[in-house]
Amino acid sequence: MFDINVPNINGLSILETLHTQKKAIPIIFISALIDIEDISRAFELGCYDYLKKPFHLKELTIRIDRIAKTATKVMCHKRLSSSYSFNCENMTLYFHDEPQVLSKRQLQIIEFLTHNRGFVCSYDMFRERVWDDFDTYVDDATIRTEVNRLKNHLKEDFILNIRGIGYTIKVPTP
Repeated sequence: MFDINVPNINGLSILETLHTQKKAIPIIFISALIDIEDISRAFELGCYDYLKKPFHLKELTIRIDRIAKTATKVMCHKRLSSSYSFNCENMTLYFHDEPQVLSKRQLQIIEFLTHNRGFVCSYDMFRERVWDDFDTYVDDATIRTEVNRLKNHLKEDFILNIRGIGYTIKVPTP
């Protein structure tokens, strides 16, 4: 939450800096300034909401909850490559915005790798998080086979095998 009119710094200046750096941070302005030019400028620079002082605390809570729900939906849709994206809310892999048909296990693998992007997921992690049936031991070869089936189904290779350790997803180039 920012205020526009604070000593030594202007909230709009901070927001402008974030905007030029292409940082998408959900910001609510809380300000006594009610001039439409100030409000317009805040929204042009990317603020999510603008609350005029004085305000009721319940109103602030409602606005924060709305932003949190929206941000969660956006964060739940992850770009995996130039052509693929994954929506963890509805457990769907998309190729050029077209839903792909995958097995439940393959979707679990994609979800697990997506949530752990930037990290190598070891075979033990796969056993614990994807193959969570504690009655049956799953060996490394079974995990490799299922990941390879998934990779063969994909039209782009964005899942990397880290030999002897596990798998990770390539970070897409901007």
